[in-house]
Parts: sequence; structure tokens; C-alpha cells
Amino acid sequence: MARAGRRPGQTETREHILAAARKLFAQQGYGGATVRAIATEAGVNPAMLNHFYGTKQQLFVAAMELPFNPAELIPAILEGPREHAGERLVRAFLDLWREPAGRAPFLALLRSVTTNEEAAAMMRTFMDQVVFSKVADGFGIPRVRMTAAAAQLIGVALLRYIVAVPPIAEVPEEEIVQLVAPAIQHYIDG
Repeated sequence: MARAGRRPGQTETREHILAAARKLFAQQGYGGATVRAIATEAGVNPAMLNHFYGTKQQLFVAAMELPFNPAELIPAILEGPREHAGERLVRAFLDLWREPAGRAPFLALLRSVTTNEEAAAMMRTFMDQVVFSKVADGFGIPRVRMTAAAAQLIGVALLRYIVAVPPIAEVPEEEIVQLVAPAIQHYIDG
């Protein structure tokens, strides 16, 4: 059983927690890895995870080095008139990819989930349980519609920011919003 409180002397508690989280998320997936098990693996009290990261979701975001926090992004997408939800979703997605420095973590994440089955399994479970299900529930639609919308947005990101295929890589962002938002809105409205 882990001791209560901080470790004595110089510590790297955060790094130990992140290493333990990465290991257990990879082995057991997002749903299977518990806060208690991660704390035990890191040799700390579970309260330390809450102290440093707040929630299991925030720990996952930190462990996977996600370039966004679903707890902030999802409410912004769900708030406002439903008839503009597709536009909000496209704008939020493009905001995440806009700056080259901001896009670097996405590229690393894409590389890791396309070449490592453990990383793919972690991301698959997390996206399904924490992102797609929450957005789908918020709009009252089946998850398959949200995953279809996400697939379309990932395609836009691939062609615009990674492969840089003209003209989609060259047109102003607002033109992308006007082109893609109606299709995303269709997924939301049915």
C-alpha cells in the first residue's frame, strides 16, 4: 500500500505518475486503468493524482500529451444554438490545428496511434468514452454520427495541414468553415 503524503527528499512525483499512467493506460486502456492502480504503480497515494491532475481524464490528457482538454472543448461545442453546432465544431477543430507549434502534438499523436496498437487502443477508448459519447449525448444523436463527423474533420486536417494538398491547404480558414460546416451539421441533425 502506498504511503500517504509526499515522498521524502527530492522527488519526481509527477513524472512517476505520468509513467505509471502511460503504462497502465497502454496495458488496460482508459476504462480499465483506475486511479488507485496508477497511484500504486507510481508508489504514491491516490490523492496525489488528484492533487497534480484533478481527474482521471485530465491525467490521461497529460499522459498522452493531448493538445486539447475535452473538459473545456466539449462545452464550447455544445453551447449555443443547435443550428450553428456544425460551424462551432469545425471552427473549434480548425483552431486546434491552426498554428504549426500547436499542430505538432497532433502529428505525434497520429503517428503513435497509427504505428502502435496499444496507443491506438488507449485513444480509441478515450475518444469513444470521453469525447464522442459526451458530444453525441449532448446533441441527443447516435455516436456513429459523431464518429462520421470526426472522420470528415480528420480528413480535412490530413489534406490541409499534413499533406498540404492544394487548394484546400491554401484557401482561407473561413472558406473551409463554409464548405465543411453544412456537412457536419447534417451529421448532427440527421
